[in-house]
Amino acid sequence: MLKTNNWILGVTGGIGAGKTAITQHLQQKKITVVDADIVAREVVAIGSQGLQAIVNKFGNNILLADGGLDRAKLRAIIFADDHKKQWLDALLHPLIRNTLLTQLNEAQSDYVILSAPLLFENGLERYCDTTLLVDASVETQIQRTTKRDNVDPTQVERIIAAQMPRQEKQKKADYILNNDRPLEESLQALDTLHQTFLTEAKIQQKRHT
Repeated sequence: MLKTNNWILGVTGGIGAGKTAITQHLQQKKITVVDADIVAREVVAIGSQGLQAIVNKFGNNILLADGGLDRAKLRAIIFADDHKKQWLDALLHPLIRNTLLTQLNEAQSDYVILSAPLLFENGLERYCDTTLLVDASVETQIQRTTKRDNVDPTQVERIIAAQMPRQEKQKKADYILNNDRPLEESLQALDTLHQTFLTEAKIQQKRHT
């Protein structure tokens, strides 16, 4: 169970929307960030039960020379086969969720961030007191991701298509931060939101003291 005195902000955004820059800015303000992407890597690290299950399913060819998971190869497999993607989701989601909840429980900052690109898709918003969508146009997402990861735009388009449509995320989010502009402007808007989140967290804390 989550501790009731932990006020949790769920932060999400599609690939290339700039979510990491936003959460890093809040991290600099001493806010703990529990990142679903990092946790997703931890649950398939060398020696983990998650990695062993993937090897049992796909064979040793799914491994890199050092014994770690070949993420690019796995990504190509699951995006080409819905059944394999469903199998992987069924394996990893419970492992990721349990680790996320543990880390959220242990956070000691004024509020804690649950950062997850698939926050709404995976129902993780149920653990959050409020949610923030880092929003950018599809064109911006594709441009940023192809430049950052040096990948083909078609692959980025497939990833975007597999995620919840931008309009649906906008409907679900409590707050929306437009990140289709210079980062400095986005961070100024974020600073204002940060004060709102601090206030809401303090209100909840007073209710439970």
